[in-house]
Amino acid sequence: MAPDPNRAGTSASAAKDDAVAKKKVENEDLSDEDLALKQQLELYVERVQDPDPGLQKVALESMRQEIRTSTSSMTSVPKPLKFLRPHYGTLKTYYDTMAESDLKKYLADILSVLALTMSAEGERESLKYRLLGSEGDIGSWGHEYVRNLAGEIAQEYAKRQSEEAPIDDLMELVQQIVAFHMKHNAEPEAVDLLMEVEDLDMLVQHVDKTNFKRTCLYLTSSARYLPGPDDMLVLDIAYTIYKDFEEYPNALQIALFMDNMQYVRQVFTSCNDVLRKKQFCYMLARHGITFELDEEMAADDEDREMLQEIINNSKLSEGYLTLARDIEVMEPKSPEDIYKAHLLDGRASAGASVDSARQNLAATFVNAFVNAGFGQDKLMTVQLDSSSSGSSGNWLFKNKEHGKTSAAASLGMILLWDVDSGLAQIDKYFHSNDNHVIAGALLGVGIVNCSIKNDCDPAMALLGDYTDKEDTSIRIGAIMGLGIAYAGSQNEQLRDKLQHILNDAKASLDVIAFTAISLGLIYVGSCNEDVAQAIIFALMDRSESELGEPLARFLPLGLGLLYLGKQDSVEATAEVSKTFNEKIRKYCDMTLLSCAYAGTGNVLKVQNLLGHCSQHLEKGETHQGPAVLGIAMVAMAEELGLEMAIRSLEHLLQYGEQNIRRAVPLALGLLCISNPKVNVMDTLSRLSHDTDSEVAMAAVISLGLIGAGTNNARIAGMLRNLSSYYYKDTSLLFCVRIAQGLVHLGKGLLTLNPYHSDRFLLSPTALAGLITMLHACLDMKAIVLGKYHYVLYFLVLAMQPRMLLTVDENLKPLSVPVRVGQAVDVVGQAGRPKTITGFQTHSTPVLLAAGDRAELATEKYIPLSPILEGFVILKENPDYREE
Repeated sequence: MAPDPNRAGTSASAAKDDAVAKKKVENEDLSDEDLALKQQLELYVERVQDPDPGLQKVALESMRQEIRTSTSSMTSVPKPLKFLRPHYGTLKTYYDTMAESDLKKYLADILSVLALTMSAEGERESLKYRLLGSEGDIGSWGHEYVRNLAGEIAQEYAKRQSEEAPIDDLMELVQQIVAFHMKHNAEPEAVDLLMEVEDLDMLVQHVDKTNFKRTCLYLTSSARYLPGPDDMLVLDIAYTIYKDFEEYPNALQIALFMDNMQYVRQVFTSCNDVLRKKQFCYMLARHGITFELDEEMAADDEDREMLQEIINNSKLSEGYLTLARDIEVMEPKSPEDIYKAHLLDGRASAGASVDSARQNLAATFVNAFVNAGFGQDKLMTVQLDSSSSGSSGNWLFKNKEHGKTSAAASLGMILLWDVDSGLAQIDKYFHSNDNHVIAGALLGVGIVNCSIKNDCDPAMALLGDYTDKEDTSIRIGAIMGLGIAYAGSQNEQLRDKLQHILNDAKASLDVIAFTAISLGLIYVGSCNEDVAQAIIFALMDRSESELGEPLARFLPLGLGLLYLGKQDSVEATAEVSKTFNEKIRKYCDMTLLSCAYAGTGNVLKVQNLLGHCSQHLEKGETHQGPAVLGIAMVAMAEELGLEMAIRSLEHLLQYGEQNIRRAVPLALGLLCISNPKVNVMDTLSRLSHDTDSEVAMAAVISLGLIGAGTNNARIAGMLRNLSSYYYKDTSLLFCVRIAQGLVHLGKGLLTLNPYHSDRFLLSPTALAGLITMLHACLDMKAIVLGKYHYVLYFLVLAMQPRMLLTVDENLKPLSVPVRVGQAVDVVGQAGRPKTITGFQTHSTPVLLAAGDRAELATEKYIPLSPILEGFVILKENPDYREE
C-alpha cells in the first residue's frame, strides 16, 4: 500500500502541531485506565517496528492479548481496536516491508482483525490478511469477526468464480467458519455461507444431534425462496441429514414435497420399526398419493397388508365418525337448519316456501355438503321408522331432469369414504329407468370412493361399462365418477378406456371435456406424454364453434393438470399449444403456465401473469380469467407471497376489465380457502353487492370457499343477509345457498385447504379438484347455473377432516390432552422458542383451524409424527414416571 500522504515531507511539521493539539483534547476525555491502555498500545506499535525479532514477538503477543481479552458491549467498538485505528496505516506499511517469517503471519492476523473496523468498503482486507496470516483458530477473535469474514468470502468467491481463479484457500477457511458457526448455534449463518459458495454438501459433516433439527428447519424454510434448481439441492441435503439421524417422518415429508418416489421407498426400506411405518402410511394417505408396498419395504405379509390398508385410507371414515361422536354432531342437519330463515324479516322467508326446482337443487347441495361423510341426513338416506320407500324417493323427484343427477350423487357425498354401505345404498338407483338418476348414481359411486383405494376396485367394476353408453349424461356421470375415484392413481387401464373416448370424433363436446378433466385428475402432475398427446389431438379436432363453447375450457385445463406443479416440464407442451386455434390458444397458454407453477411461489411467473392481466382487450377474450386464478395458484405457496397477491388482486379490481373482475373473487377464494381472513372477507362482502351479477356470484361462492368448513359466524351472517337481499334473483340466491352449504361443510369438521402438515405439503389431487371447480365458476351462468352444476362435486377431492386423532399402537383411538394454539414461525430463532401461542388445552380428538398447531400436553406418550395433524400414533414413553 502507498504510505499516507499526510506523513510525507512538506506538510509534516504543520501536521505534527495539529496532532499534538488534537492529542491534548483527546487525552482529556479519557479516563486514567483508558489513557494507560492507549499509551501501552502505542508503545506496542513502535515495538513491532523494532529491528529485534525478540521484542517484536513480545509486542505482537501483548497486542494480540489485549485485542482478544477486550470485552465490549454490542454497540461500541472494543477499546483496543479504537485506539489502534490511527496506526492501521503504519502497521500495513510496515507489514509490506517485513521479510517472510512467523512474525509476519502474526502481524497479518492482527491486521485482519483491525481491518474489521478500518478497511474501506469493498476492499476485503480482513479476508486478504486472514489468508496471509497463520492457520490458527479464527473463533478466538470473536463472533463479529467471523461473520464479517463470511461476508467477505461470499464477495470474493463470486469475483473468483467470474475470473475462474482457484478457490482452494477460500474453501479451507469456509470449512473453519462453518465448524465455528455450527458449534455456536448459528446454523442459519453456516447454511447461508455454504449457499453463497455453492458447497452445501459440507454441511453433512458438521451437523450433530444437537443442531440437525434447527439446521434442517432453516434449510426447508429457505427452499421456498430459492430459485430452481437450488431449492431442490437444499431439500436434498435436508433429506440426507434427516435420514442420517433417523428422523424418518421428516425425511418422508421432504421426499413428498420433492415428489420423489425413490426417496419415499428409501425411507420405508431404511426404517425397521413397523409402528413407525404405520405412521408413514398415515402421512402418505393424507397426502393422497397411490403407493404400492413391496417385499423390500415390508417383509412380513400380514404387516404389509395392514400398512397397505392404511395407505388406502380405509380407516378415514371410521376416524372421522369418531371425531363427530366426540364433538357430538352426529345429529343430521336439514338445509333449513342452515338457512336459519327465522332470523330474517318477513319478505324473504315468504318467498322461500315456494317449491321451485332451483331451490330444491340448492337444498340438495347444501344437504350434501353439510352432512358430508356422516352417513345420515334428512333428505336422501332411508329412515327405517317411516315407510321404507317413503322419504328418500320423494326428495329425488323434487328435482327436475339434470337436477336428479346431482340429487342421486349427493347420496355419495353423504356416505363419503364409507365404501361398503355407500355402494349398498346407491345400488337402488342403478335400476332406475331415468337416465339422469343413473348418471347421478354413477357419479355417487365415484364420490364415495374418493381418496379411498380398494384392492377389488369397486368403482372400476361398476362404472367401467357405462362410459360407452349412448346417453351423454350417463357417460358424463361415469367418466366424472372415475376421475374422482381414481384421482392421482395413474391407472393404465383407465387411460386406455378414456383415451379411446377422446379419439372418438362423434362424441359430443361435453363428454370430451369431462374425459379430459378425468384424465387430468387421474394423471395429475405425472407429465404423462401419451395423455397429453391425446388431449392435444382432441383439442385440434374440434371445430371453431365448439371451441367457443363454455365447456371447451376444460380441455386445456385437463392438459394443465398433467403438469400440476411440475414447472419446466410443461415447456414442450406449451410450445405445441401455440399452434392451436387462436380462439383457445391464449387460454391454453395461461392455463398451462398457471398449473405448471401452482404452489411454487415463483415470483417471475406471478409477474408474467400480472402482465397479461394489465392489458385492456376487446370483448370476447377469455384468457385473463385463468391468468387471475393463476396468480392465486402460484402465490398460495407461502404466507408472504399470499399477502402480496391479495394486494395485487385489489389493484386488478380497481383497474381491470370486467372479465378480470369476475375472476378476482375466485382467486381470493383460492388464496384463503378455509381460512377466513378479515380483509378478504370484507372485500368479498363488498363485491357480493356488485352491479355486475357475475362478479357478485363469484364473490358469494368465494365467501363460501374462504369459510368452508369453519362455521364462521360472521360469514354465515353475511350470507343470511344476502339471501334476503337477493330473494327475487334465483341465480344469485342459488349461489348464496351453495355458499351457506360450504361454510357448514361437514358441520364444521372438514376443510378444503389443499395444504397440510403445517402448510408444508400440497396435496396435488386436492388442488386439482379446487382448480377444476374454480375454472367452471369462470363461466357461472353456462356451467354451474346451467345443467352442469354437478361440477361442484369436484370439491370432494379437497375435502379432508381438519382433525387431530391420536391412536395407540393398535390403532385404536386414544384420548390425551393436547395444547392447540396459533402456530409461530421459529425458524432461525435462538434457543428453544415456543412453537405455538395463545393455546388452550383439550383432549383429543380435536379440530384444528387454519394456522393452528397442536402439541402434546403430557410426557406420558411420544408421538411418532413431528407434526400433530390427522392420524398420529402415540407410543408410551418408557422414561415416564407418574408424579
